[in-house]
Amino acid sequence: MISSAFAQSAAGGAGGFSLQGLLPFILIFIIFYFLLIRPQQKRVKQHKLMVESLKRGNKVLTAGGILGVVTKAIDGSETVSVEIASGVTVELARQMISEVRGDQKLKPADNKKSTSKKK
Repeated sequence: MISSAFAQSAAGGAGGFSLQGLLPFILIFIIFYFLLIRPQQKRVKQHKLMVESLKRGNKVLTAGGILGVVTKAIDGSETVSVEIASGVTVELARQMISEVRGDQKLKPADNKKSTSKKK
């Protein structure tokens, strides 16, 4: 029923492994590495260093969007105490600190705008 020429051409078409067919996948992986994987690894490393270097008096932003001042940070501990309001202190996991805003707590005089008039 099937001609012998058709059967032979189908078997001949299934050739061996070709590097040329794999080249697009290799290029896509290289592009993903440099555009996605490598920058993410850098961000994770920077965040880890930032979290490890937390100290008392740092003004921080939590992952939940709360601003506060670190009141207690013990090296090696996985938690820090953060004062989020006058007399209100919460204990947070170090990994939940998303950003360090400044080294020192703002003084009440620093918050007010200057109202002096020019003469």
